[in-house]
Amino acid sequence: MKVVVQRVIDASVSVNNKIVGKVDKGYLLLVGFSHTDTFSNCEAMAKKIKNLRIFEDENGKMNLNIASIDGKILSVSQFTLYGDCTEGNRPSFVKAMAPDMAKKLYLYFNEALRNLDVTVEEGIFQADMKVKFTNDGPVTIILEN
Repeated sequence: MKVVVQRVIDASVSVNNKIVGKVDKGYLLLVGFSHTDTFSNCEAMAKKIKNLRIFEDENGKMNLNIASIDGKILSVSQFTLYGDCTEGNRPSFVKAMAPDMAKKLYLYFNEALRNLDVTVEEGIFQADMKVKFTNDGPVTIILEN
């Protein structure tokens, strides 16, 4: 499981020119699954993200987690995180999980975050989505388990 965590001032995702998810201060998560991922990966990643301290405290140090700033999460599925370009210039996605199981894990992951008292907005799995965001910092962290 790979998650690109972007600290944002705001973020939104649209499908067919309609906003389907939107947050103010918090995280934009780009979420991908490999064929070896499980529900336990989702639970561990949700805990890691909830406790991740990348918001600045009163001294300008990255010391606060998302709950400390009353932040929200916009979660967007992105199988292309498992694109492999080691051979040639066209990515291979053989390491990405099949869509039917990936969707189950994506929905489970978002629910695991909600169960940790984090507000989560979502994109639409397998839709052609347009994502807009203002990265704060910029701060971008890549997590993998």
